[in-house]
Amino acid sequence: MTLQPKKFIAVAGNIGSGKSSLTTLLGKKFGWTPYYESVEDNPYLADFYGDMKRWSFHLQIYFLSHRFQTHKKIVESPQSVIQDRSIYEDAEIFARNLFEIGNMTQRDYDNYVALYKVMMEFLHPPDLMVYLRAEVPTLKAQIAKRGREYEQSIPTDYLSQLNKHYESWIANYKLGKLLVIESDHLDFVHNAADFDKVEKQIRSAL
Repeated sequence: MTLQPKKFIAVAGNIGSGKSSLTTLLGKKFGWTPYYESVEDNPYLADFYGDMKRWSFHLQIYFLSHRFQTHKKIVESPQSVIQDRSIYEDAEIFARNLFEIGNMTQRDYDNYVALYKVMMEFLHPPDLMVYLRAEVPTLKAQIAKRGREYEQSIPTDYLSQLNKHYESWIANYKLGKLLVIESDHLDFVHNAADFDKVEKQIRSAL
């Protein structure tokens, strides 16, 4: 079933929060075209987790470029679309965190933010931002479950810092409609009743 008129939904959340799974499920349910984060073909990700300070700027520029192109395609598409992670998270969460913990220099961060601000002038925001809120133990369990080798060494403190930035960003999000889903006790992948709850929340928000 497709909801009319065209909709642009973005799914936000920390590493391991279930964004990709929810994007797939909602895309199938509503007939929305899914757009996924560039992970498997990302040439910097494995290096980044091995040496964050060395590769942070390269990784963030790659993500920013990829996400800008994706966002532009989404806005120009005549179809309803659901996106796994938004461009806003790159700047508001990940780049900011890397700078604050000393893994990105002031010079690189200033350069990154300037580029991000220019890009924002050209982008129409999503009709609905869905935020999957999850505590660190949930994130760690789901990261372990999906078994990406380069993710297994992500420090707990790093996930906690990202969660802090997510909460700050969401508290100040004013670009459009926002739906916060408490996902710690949901298993929308394997439990149909849990997915039904999420689906109803999405319908109501739209």
